[in-house]
Amino acid sequence: MADQGTRTQHGRSALQPVVIWGSGAIGGTIGAVLANAGRKVVFVDASEEHVRRIREQGLHVEGPVTTLSCRGDAVTPDQMTGQWPLILLAVKAHHTEQATRQLLPFLSDDGAVVSCQNGLNEPMIGDIVGPQRTIGAFVNFLADYIEPGRILYGGRGAVVVGEIDGSCTARVAALHDMLRLFEPDAVLTDDIYGYLWGKSAYGTLLKASAIADASIVDYITGAAYRGVLLAMIREVLTTAQAEGIRPRPFNGFEPAVFLNGDAEAVAASLEALRQYNAASTKTHSGVWRDLVKRKRQTDVAAQLNPVRAIAARNAIPTPLLDRLIELVEDVESGRRAVGPQTFAALNEVVPCK
Repeated sequence: MADQGTRTQHGRSALQPVVIWGSGAIGGTIGAVLANAGRKVVFVDASEEHVRRIREQGLHVEGPVTTLSCRGDAVTPDQMTGQWPLILLAVKAHHTEQATRQLLPFLSDDGAVVSCQNGLNEPMIGDIVGPQRTIGAFVNFLADYIEPGRILYGGRGAVVVGEIDGSCTARVAALHDMLRLFEPDAVLTDDIYGYLWGKSAYGTLLKASAIADASIVDYITGAAYRGVLLAMIREVLTTAQAEGIRPRPFNGFEPAVFLNGDAEAVAASLEALRQYNAASTKTHSGVWRDLVKRKRQTDVAAQLNPVRAIAARNAIPTPLLDRLIELVEDVESGRRAVGPQTFAALNEVVPCK
């Protein structure tokens, strides 16, 4: 799957097409930047209005990182045709199975699906398309879907790709080269699961901040949230440790110090995370936006259930992850509202020190 087309002045091919399956915050941002860099991009999205806007008015990305517009081919899944060598999957975790089954007929025999998502989605994708056609990816840049045809790119963040078996292949090297058009500091790794588990741990604070109705920065710095923040991260990291995985650091998050309880180092990592998030124009998590603004189901359970299943297999209790999922479902169903009272239900299950 290495590039075979004509080289650009940057030493990269501008001809290998890339399909963005799920063209919201993550996929839309990556796709728009790649299209502006000369790649042929096909945007696929379930929202007919979003697809229509991209076709007729272009996809507009705005924010402190870059402001750009691009027009590209855009279709809904039922309008898709052809065979494609590279599909970047960027749907919410709870839509992974459906989206992967939808894209399967359009993936070439020697092609690959790249999971540009939050959560541990690679095993499910591999079960459907085959592990040999699955590439892992980790993204931590800050973006939000604002409205059809419009995305906020609030801040740069880590972008990492790697084969799920840790091998170094021509196709993943070519993918890494392409993604450097989007994020110049993108990393090619032989330990993609280390990064994915690191994001799973860090992601718990984003999810819990939504339940608290707090900005990301306020949640990181707020003393009232600290017990939940630390205990929830440790639940994920302890599970990773039991699987023999060493979660990797990124953007100020240092998993090892949260696991060993080094108070001074934890404080330094939280300060780095505060600075990282404070520099972004994205103030609240995507989960918060889904619950408060878009009033739709989140992918909290889909992201955390694989972690919980592995924890259960290793006899590791996860009271905070369990309760968080229950509270999110209560908010989604209208039984609760985000805010201090709902967050207090998380505080009730923090293990005593």
